[in-house]
Amino acid sequence: MHRLILLFLCLVTLTGFCNAQQKAVTEHGEPVVLFSDGTWTYAQPDSVRMDDIAVNDQPYTKSKKASFLIKSKRIPVGCWLDPKKWKYKASESHEASEFELNHVDGSLYGMIITENLDVPLKSLANIAVQNARDAAPDLVVTQKEYRQVNGLNVLMMRMTGTIQDVRFSYYGYYFSGDGGATQFLVYSSEGYLEQHIEEAEELLNGLVSLSN
Repeated sequence: MHRLILLFLCLVTLTGFCNAQQKAVTEHGEPVVLFSDGTWTYAQPDSVRMDDIAVNDQPYTKSKKASFLIKSKRIPVGCWLDPKKWKYKASESHEASEFELNHVDGSLYGMIITENLDVPLKSLANIAVQNARDAAPDLVVTQKEYRQVNGLNVLMMRMTGTIQDVRFSYYGYYFSGDGGATQFLVYSSEGYLEQHIEEAEELLNGLVSLSN
């Protein structure tokens, strides 16, 4: 399971993979996704509509238990985390990701992807969705909204998709500022992430700007 999850995130961050799913087109020209068990579903559009995203007025702040700050060496962002719950290391699996995080109980993972690029938030969101659908063509954005997180304007998106007959889910914050772009993801199998959604959100809410 761990290996599959790591493959999923590598795909999300611009690497290639041979899927168990295949894309096809109906006799009416409608794109569909075919699964190994013979079932199918209509393919989702590649772009994220940005004009229908709600704004959540609730302020989100770091947990009082988040006492350890990890800092990006690429751009002025960081993340406060609870060292009793999360372990971290510099990423070895992909060039774009800077940090990999693992919950001490296992099966819940995080990744911080930082790039020193001026990328509009809309473009950042669409890149994330398009690359995720390269891995899981049936991927669906199940929730999206703008949030204020420690004073930052971020886009929150939750997505689910299937890879090799396993349902995956990830919960992400997307931020683009003068210093660069950040994708901060927590991910696992769909059921496990749903069971530990508070732990995931607590970690994500540690995202901070270090520009001041």
